[in-house]
Amino acid sequence: MAKVKWTVDPAHSEVQFKVKHLMITTVTGFFTSYNVEVETEDEDFTKASSIVFTADVDSISTNNEQRDTHLKSEDFFDAANHGQIKFVGNKYEEISDGTAKLHGELNIRGVAKPVTVNVEYHGTVVDPYGQTKAGFTIEGKISRKAFGLTWDAVTEAGSVVVSDDIRLHAEIQLVKQN
Repeated sequence: MAKVKWTVDPAHSEVQFKVKHLMITTVTGFFTSYNVEVETEDEDFTKASSIVFTADVDSISTNNEQRDTHLKSEDFFDAANHGQIKFVGNKYEEISDGTAKLHGELNIRGVAKPVTVNVEYHGTVVDPYGQTKAGFTIEGKISRKAFGLTWDAVTEAGSVVVSDDIRLHAEIQLVKQN
């Protein structure tokens, strides 16, 4: 079996998170600078020997500069001291054809915790330029407070400003490296 390396195609990928604000609306954020590197046996993702995702905290965007600055501050991600979020997958568990659970360790703000995300594999194709590409949808949920993002505020009426649950969503296209 041959080792195959894959890297993210950022032009055809996106990494998002969603959080409830005032418990009545959802705010979506994303990272504009991130990387994914995967190593598989042949082209079999169920036999991935390495899955590493990193995101640069300074690239966070919620389409609101004031909020983004707050998210990068010590109240949340503390970008000055913890500039990168990192996920290292350690087990790709196929559930049924095309769906899987990816188990690994997520490190945010210097706090590492086990996390499992749902993966939907959409297939592997050769694009018009001869590149082999694989597509995935990844979804999961984490507690921000478990990773040290504990800033809280409460409205006069007693409502929570930012929920603890953060929903993760990524559309990832990988390119086979020759």
